[in-house]
Amino acid sequence: MRIQSPKPFNCNCHDVSIFVFQCRFTSYSSFPPQNHHASCTLLYKKPFVESFEETPLLVAVLTYIGYGILTIFGYLRDFLRDWKFEKCHLAREREEQKDFVPLYQDFENFYTRNLYMRIRDNWNRPICSIPGAKMDLVERVTPDYNWTFEHTGNVLKDVINMGSYNYLGFAENTGTCADAASECTVKYGVGVSSTRQEIGNLDKHEELEKLVARFLGVESSMAFGMGFATNSMNIPALTGKGCLILSDELNHASLVLGARLSGSTIRVFKHNNMQSLEKLLRDAIVHGQPRTHRPWKKILVLVEGIYSMEGSIVRLPEVIALKKKYKAYLYLDEAHSIGALGPRGRGVVDYFGLDPSDVDIMMGTFTKSFGAAGGYIGGKKELIDYLCLHSHSAVHATSMSPPITQQIITSMKCIMGEDGTTLGQERLCQLSENTTYFRRRLHEMGFIIYGNNDSPVVPLMLYMPAKIGAFGREMLKRNIGTVVVGFPATPIIESRARFCVSAAHTREMLDKALNAISEVGDLLQLKYSRKNRNGSEGTDCFSFLESHQD
Repeated sequence: MRIQSPKPFNCNCHDVSIFVFQCRFTSYSSFPPQNHHASCTLLYKKPFVESFEETPLLVAVLTYIGYGILTIFGYLRDFLRDWKFEKCHLAREREEQKDFVPLYQDFENFYTRNLYMRIRDNWNRPICSIPGAKMDLVERVTPDYNWTFEHTGNVLKDVINMGSYNYLGFAENTGTCADAASECTVKYGVGVSSTRQEIGNLDKHEELEKLVARFLGVESSMAFGMGFATNSMNIPALTGKGCLILSDELNHASLVLGARLSGSTIRVFKHNNMQSLEKLLRDAIVHGQPRTHRPWKKILVLVEGIYSMEGSIVRLPEVIALKKKYKAYLYLDEAHSIGALGPRGRGVVDYFGLDPSDVDIMMGTFTKSFGAAGGYIGGKKELIDYLCLHSHSAVHATSMSPPITQQIITSMKCIMGEDGTTLGQERLCQLSENTTYFRRRLHEMGFIIYGNNDSPVVPLMLYMPAKIGAFGREMLKRNIGTVVVGFPATPIIESRARFCVSAAHTREMLDKALNAISEVGDLLQLKYSRKNRNGSEGTDCFSFLESHQD
């Protein structure tokens, strides 16, 4: 179970842990207990509901046993490979290079060839259509237990896509966005072949940046051609030696890489845990830098809007309160939340009704809600002017492709209602309705799902390693495309399937997907939840086992 702080009211270890927060700031000296309710009202304008049900003990034990058995058989197979009884297809150092520094880490290599390879067919499936509400998959088979794949020439048609980050349904090849991108391609071409500082700065790029600034409600913004590089190449430009970065433990790899490349001191706080963050902030102020105890040049807090593996939403009002209290800077990654949250689709700041100026660096990507590619940084004009000169991604990277730029402009104007239609608002409402419906139905079926009630990212817990591959394969048999995730991307006992709800999904599509999920859940005994949302006892694998003991 993800330990959430503060603790839920009337928590029972067998219940779904529902957290209803209108702020719990009782530990902060600035908010004494007697003023608790008043301060709560000021910070949160609506209930903040997240669900992280505890992992059943039996499931946890069986999961560890499953990984233990796989590890034992892995070592047995490695023994057979060493003695040439079994062929090893994975890259390995040659015998004459055994005294060199190893190119491959031993355990990662072991995990890849003995555990990941068993279920590798669930990933990297080639698609041959737009990644919309439905997609076409290229059928493939493996003659050597997932070491290699061969295409059969057949295509799996109209697979319901429950895995793409197409939150608002703009990943489409018809409509105003596609038409505008096509016209832009004819006029500007596909590539720019230069950086922004040389001759790759188009009028479309400047139009996009002005539009993004208006969309976010900030002074200025800057666009980049790659979302991952927006984090990894800009954080090193913002902090360096003598600076402190406080990072959520579940932050994306791009944030982690950027923090490491910066050369700053990095300290990690528990996921969405404000007590843990405040302790680190207080210690940083009191003790300063190691050995010298000089004050930190800069303290930067890194958080995400929606955490893509947990489906949780950052407690932004509390983070901002702490940031102001301790005079730190806040870097907010809205890769998954921009366009997907808020009444106007403007991210987690809009969702909580906060002032954008309270966030020092607003980052997001165009790869999800906008159906495009790239990322942005928004904030004060001084910040953007500084990044124009010092960001590696701005100075050295090729400019954003013109049709991609136009796709973002058109979709963003649609969301803002500047296209003269209500299509953007309708998609925002549809996404919210689909998210609520999908999460509610999964709860009622008896599955354990993680995250916030308003998050379109919906993790469904699988736990056991054998069920990761089985779930993905069984869903595909029912013409549903899903994403399954396991260790090391998640904790070892928290393997899961991750669904991404889209405004493009119709109720019929969602019902078909839900029926398939329920059917596969019964087949694999995945309905672990002890109680469903209605509060009645849910049917789970334990009651099934107990009823079939004889």
